[in-house]
Amino acid sequence: MNIYKFITFNKIINLNGMLTSINPKLPMRDKAKTKSYYVESLGFKEFGAVDYPDYLMVEKDEIQIHFFLFKALNPEENYGQVYIRTDDIETLYQSLLKNNVPIHPNGSLEIKPWGQKEFALLDPDSNLLTFGESLG
Repeated sequence: MNIYKFITFNKIINLNGMLTSINPKLPMRDKAKTKSYYVESLGFKEFGAVDYPDYLMVEKDEIQIHFFLFKALNPEENYGQVYIRTDDIETLYQSLLKNNVPIHPNGSLEIKPWGQKEFALLDPDSNLLTFGESLG
């Protein structure tokens, strides 16, 4: 292989200013249950002008989470995960507890060795939602 082809093949593409946000897509078995959990329990709002039967978009503050229908999903085998940064984790955590939103059994609010204060939830399809605030 000559050097010119190697350099061209491994060319670095400059994406500065082109990327604006990221919206995770997680599986759901039942759109009504997923919508109810995110809207009623977590305070999200449905997003989008068109109601697609096999797709759901919710938003809160500056984030969106998208869901696709996957009726055959086995929640015990679901590895869907999202890490959500917050700037007031204490208030968020307390408001969820006050509203009886179950916290993941291994996900109570705690300071992690990597300098984050975190807690976690499992949605109805066992998608893991970890919330974190930087301590530094």
